[in-house]
Amino acid sequence: MVIKEFSFRGKSLDELKALSLKEFAALLPSRQRRSLLRGLTIPQQKFMKALEKEDGRKTHCRGMIVFPSMVGKRVQIHNGKTYVNVIIMPEMIGHRLGEFSLTRRSVEHHAPGIGATKSSSALSVR
Repeated sequence: MVIKEFSFRGKSLDELKALSLKEFAALLPSRQRRSLLRGLTIPQQKFMKALEKEDGRKTHCRGMIVFPSMVGKRVQIHNGKTYVNVIIMPEMIGHRLGEFSLTRRSVEHHAPGIGATKSSSALSVR
């Protein structure tokens, strides 16, 4: 069995880590490229510095783009209510952190409440 090596736009992970910010931005789609070329915000800069020092860092920066230097780190991303643990994989490079911490859950419908319909009055109360 042949294990396929990861590549992003024809470059390996080691080559991506060696690129400067502008060179990496040139490989990204236009929306992410424009965001990077405008520069990181102050909270994003603080998050990057803290992520270099410790693993498992919490963040509200859902718009942060995943860099090659973040691969292998564990991050807790806020979804509006709680923090979701995410391990950054090479396939996540170029995406935003918020894509991996969903803010909505699927609706799970159950039995109707008492008095919701005429037929629900026949249900037993527990």
